[in-house]
Amino acid sequence: MSSGHEVAGVVLAAGAGTRYGMPKVLAHQGKWLRSAVAALDGGGCGDVVVVLGSAQVEVPAPARAVRAEDWAQGLSASLRAGIAAIDADLAVISLVDTPDVGADAVRRVLAAASATGLARAGYAGRPGHPVVIARRFWPALLTALHGDTGAAPFLRGRADVVQVECGDLATGFDVDERLREERETD
Repeated sequence: MSSGHEVAGVVLAAGAGTRYGMPKVLAHQGKWLRSAVAALDGGGCGDVVVVLGSAQVEVPAPARAVRAEDWAQGLSASLRAGIAAIDADLAVISLVDTPDVGADAVRRVLAAASATGLARAGYAGRPGHPVVIARRFWPALLTALHGDTGAAPFLRGRADVVQVECGDLATGFDVDERLREERETD
């Protein structure tokens, strides 16, 4: 059994990035992926997994890759694969397409999670990532997952989720569309 102090990070990076025009795990020649792994590693995660699906890439150290075979079913499949791949007391869930979220936000949300085991970053009051979920909540989380929806419905249904303002650290924006300049240089 876990010691009560083990923290694992999960980068969700399996999607095809249809609106973006390519899998986001490939964005900026892998820069977003490297940033996501560095944020979790530097933020206190002793184990980092990257959930892949539509594109297979080498993941940067110290992360390890996990494939969501059913990735096309949506975000729920990716989150299931990530949770199944870790053995920790706390899971820190992050997205590959929030490139300005760094280790400082991960540390802040992790610190806040010590009270209830559930915490999520907020940016100017808007909920975002990272999200920290203690192992004791994983069964309920996994039961609540469906289709292209992640942990949001599970988190919204609970009164004990600590929202941690991180707007002073990052925008937390999930990048869904490439700028025209990016498309022209890719």
